[in-house]
Amino acid sequence: MREQERSGGPGGREGRREGRREGGREGRQELPPQSPEEQARAICLRLLTGMPRTRRQLADALDKRGIPEEVSQEVLSRFEEVGLIDDAAFAGAWVESRHRGRGLARRALARELRTKGVHATLVDEALEQLDSEQEEQTARELVERKLRSTRGLERDKRLRRLAGMLARKGYAEGMALRVVRRALEEEGEDTDDLGLGYAGD
Repeated sequence: MREQERSGGPGGREGRREGRREGGREGRQELPPQSPEEQARAICLRLLTGMPRTRRQLADALDKRGIPEEVSQEVLSRFEEVGLIDDAAFAGAWVESRHRGRGLARRALARELRTKGVHATLVDEALEQLDSEQEEQTARELVERKLRSTRGLERDKRLRRLAGMLARKGYAEGMALRVVRRALEEEGEDTDDLGLGYAGD
């Protein structure tokens, strides 16, 4: 009996191991391959689990993974229908988050949204939540936070550094200069002879 088990008979250890191996192979073979539609849905759901995405971002991801375009468009349209993709909501949340968190102005926000494939109409609608007064107030807060680190520098260099920081965040030159001048004046700087240009340090 023991000899039969060692020799790999039907009830032996070798036979059982072989059976498990065969069963494992058969089990894997029974799983049908995913269709392109199933693959596309799985990819989109996985990406959307991490964070919201625009339709364009998901389309690019599907294209990189070799999903046929007609399948991609069908799946994406279905996701839009059920609300899993909503470029308008994405744009609105993006504007609020990036303006509040990074202090970005409308021009910079519009550029970011365009690179993510948001339609121009939706970009404009999202940016309507930011009026010029709120934008200028944010610019003032940014300058106030940066102002201390520029103390001890020459006045013109302070102007260039502060205004350049606002320019990189998308603020118009006129607003940036106005905000920086006011901040410097409040510190006792004479700004009457300051020029209009600022190209950064």
